[in-house]
Amino acid sequence: MTIEIQTDQKAQRWSGRVDGSAVQHLRWHQQIAAQNSQNLNDAVALIGFRSDAGVQRNRGRIGASDGPAALRAALSPMAIHKQRAMVDLGDVVVEGDDLESGQERLANAVAQTLGTGALPIVLGGGHETAFGTGLGLLQHLADNHSTRIGILNLDAHFDLRDEGQRTSGTPFLDLHQEMQEQGLEFHYAVLGISRPGNTAALFARADELGVPYLLDEHCEPEQVSRFVAAFLERIDVLYLTIDLDVLPASVAPGVSAPAGFGVPFERILAACRQVVASGKLAVADVVELNPRYDVDSRTARSAARLIYEIALG
Repeated sequence: MTIEIQTDQKAQRWSGRVDGSAVQHLRWHQQIAAQNSQNLNDAVALIGFRSDAGVQRNRGRIGASDGPAALRAALSPMAIHKQRAMVDLGDVVVEGDDLESGQERLANAVAQTLGTGALPIVLGGGHETAFGTGLGLLQHLADNHSTRIGILNLDAHFDLRDEGQRTSGTPFLDLHQEMQEQGLEFHYAVLGISRPGNTAALFARADELGVPYLLDEHCEPEQVSRFVAAFLERIDVLYLTIDLDVLPASVAPGVSAPAGFGVPFERILAACRQVVASGKLAVADVVELNPRYDVDSRTARSAARLIYEIALG
């Protein structure tokens, strides 16, 4: 399998403390360094998407292109308690404003990875990452039109803007249009919506498209569990996308648009665990980490814990 890789060498990206080489001592950097990317069946496959183009077009604060490196650094020292093959397939790099080409390359990488039987986890990048991730899943399932594809977005924003070009605020309207063209039903739900962060027009568009959502202020444990369960019942295969601005700014300061309220970390973690337990998860991404504005790697560490649960939970 080949994807376009424009990164430093793996040894430079993955490093950390070594307590020993036996299974009970292993950390992520050791496990990933030891894996052969030729046999990916049932492996976790990390793909970076280094892009600021969508955030810049959306007039956000740029820096998300450094997110994949920061996420790898936060994941590297984590201990392994469940044996599973893990590989790093490198980064798809968006040069300048060449977003559309980058999204196509990401889609191809995701589709090829899914074809091997692996679980792709994409490390963003702004939320424009989502169009590439979602398109890759559509490509993978192109011959299975009866499969009900669901997109669960943990996010303070709908990202259903109609801008005339792709941005970090348009990916799910872009995917809706793509699915319409393919004759597919659009199953999309958002957990963590900020009422002040979305215009009345965006709420109206969500209603028009039949998008269920849960406001950040309503994200109590039982409500979160019921919301996720109800959505999972409607679909066969799930794409989970996590925009880190769904978390409180105290937990995730290093994002394009820090939350004034946010959903407590433990509620987002519980939603991730519920998704994994369903057995329907096909692909996931974690986006909008902006290391330039992070504090003590707080956002990166929070994101890494979520990735840890998705991969090895």
